[in-house]
Amino acid sequence: MASPTPDFLTAPDGTRLAFRALGSGAPLLCVPGGPTDCGYLGDLGGLAAHRTLLLPDPRGTGCSAVPADPASYRSDRLADDIETLRAHLGVERIDLLGHSAGANVAVQYAARHPHRVGRLLLVTPGTRAVGIDTTVEERLALARRRAHEPWFPAAYAALEAVNAGTGTDADWEAVTPFRYGRWDAAARRHHAAARPANPEAVARFGTEGAFAPDATRAALAGLAAPVLVLAGEHDLNSPPSAVASLAALFTAASHLAHTVQSGAGHYPWLDDPARFTATLTDFLETTPPAPRPVGGVS
Repeated sequence: MASPTPDFLTAPDGTRLAFRALGSGAPLLCVPGGPTDCGYLGDLGGLAAHRTLLLPDPRGTGCSAVPADPASYRSDRLADDIETLRAHLGVERIDLLGHSAGANVAVQYAARHPHRVGRLLLVTPGTRAVGIDTTVEERLALARRRAHEPWFPAAYAALEAVNAGTGTDADWEAVTPFRYGRWDAAARRHHAAARPANPEAVARFGTEGAFAPDATRAALAGLAAPVLVLAGEHDLNSPPSAVASLAALFTAASHLAHTVQSGAGHYPWLDDPARFTATLTDFLETTPPAPRPVGGVS
């Protein structure tokens, strides 16, 4: 599916932001990880046949402008851009999806603007915003479950070096197969297209002040919107154990769906598009959003 022409809006600090609308149906705002542009999301495995995917390029990536203030690359500041886009669209509430690092932005947005979220979908989510960590041994144990793969010996040796703090750029590249359920030609093409192109945006994303885990966890505990949390069985970036801990935070959600997609890595829509799309459409189409609060939204 061809990439649509971007639309633009201007953030309060003057930064020009780009987003694209792809598909048909009710809107679903999809926050990419990286931080990188939205291109690697594609049509999310065919989800665009069921919903209109609103695909923003985070500031400094894709067609969005580089900000005058580099501090605005922080995750919490990127959440402000989500509110700017929602207001630009003229909708009171939006269904919101966050993938990988983009899930950190999505949960920070939901914590600040709970009544602006219709449904919240977190796909192989990053967990830094809520202070959930994964140990080195947990990652290595998960990796060893793929010892039968032909690429495993070189990738595992590189992973050990990375986790020991001695990894080179070549080692970081060598561990890439662990990010996919299948390390085939399609995965290789996807990896080449998904690399972040703005190293400063990546470096600044989690700098001091970007996260307030205790406050975010407390706010998410009161979020009434329906929540879907999806992990990939083989995902070393967002291991199922860490994703389960994230799901457990949503104690007030009107509906909580927590699932682990078998055979999937960090990009589950690529590993099994049909299963991924079925999971998300079932959640979106059968789970009503939380009732609007009395007195309007905040």
